[in-house]
Amino acid sequence: MYKTVLKIDGMMCGMCEAHMNDMIRANFKIDKVTSSVKKGETVVISQEKIDTDVAEKEIEKIGYQLLSSSCEPYEKKKLFSFGKK
Repeated sequence: MYKTVLKIDGMMCGMCEAHMNDMIRANFKIDKVTSSVKKGETVVISQEKIDTDVAEKEIEKIGYQLLSSSCEPYEKKKLFSFGKK
């Protein structure tokens, strides 16, 4: 799994976050996406790396600008289990 962080310019409100999340879901096979106006970023969790060139074009189509991106391996957090060791 991969965690991709997209730094975005132009998001101003909760609706902007929703538009970004909807665009990511529509264009990529992902497990999870969250956007934050406060941080100016969208975080994508996916099985495969997303194509940031495609992401940049799609981000521009909805009125925002991709400033930078980073991708790193991601491991799901394991839930604490009460049981035998």
